[in-house]
Amino acid sequence: MIGSRPEAGAPFISFEGPEGAGKSTQIARLVARLEERSVPHTVTREPGGTPLGTRVREVLLDPDLSIDPLPEFLLYSASRAQLVTHVIRPALTQGHTVICDRYFDSSLAYQGAGRGLPVRLLRDLTREATGGLTPDLTVLLDLDPALGLQRVASRGQADRLERADLGFHQRVRQGFLDLAAAEPGRFLVLDATRSVDELAREIWTAVERWLPCTSSSP
Repeated sequence: MIGSRPEAGAPFISFEGPEGAGKSTQIARLVARLEERSVPHTVTREPGGTPLGTRVREVLLDPDLSIDPLPEFLLYSASRAQLVTHVIRPALTQGHTVICDRYFDSSLAYQGAGRGLPVRLLRDLTREATGGLTPDLTVLLDLDPALGLQRVASRGQADRLERADLGFHQRVRQGFLDLAAAEPGRFLVLDATRSVDELAREIWTAVERWLPCTSSSP
């Protein structure tokens, strides 16, 4: 575990998964439930979420660029550090539930398991970039990479990461599963082939436990 958030209050929730797992859809469904309950919330993403992060995202996902593993990770870390300082921590301080589309687990899976960078290096630099800020709950939408890449292909032009070979994406998936196995108390692992409605209900049940003064609903 990289670190934890010492302050109590609104939860920090991250969504992870291989390409095409349906994170955006489930984040949208969760946000709708939070809005129904009038729960203050902030939604952001990695890389992105800040002007710097948006520029970094354009570089990292550019299919015409070739980026070596270490600079790739350092770019993600720069975006992450800016996001934590300027978006995530302030939102948590204001009592907002924070939902982040990808966070440091993606670097451990993509640049660690996928690219082969040393895990100790990734964890040490990530700790510096985030100040040890760890999600309270990480929703991992698990999916066979072959199916995920088919979903991605149906959306149109693939970005730089989506164009990586199947072997890379298989290592990334296994990296996520290994992270979840090491921290079962933080991860909620769900089969992303299940229906959108089923997944949304299970995610809400898990999130609701972290929210103050909420009552159960079907």
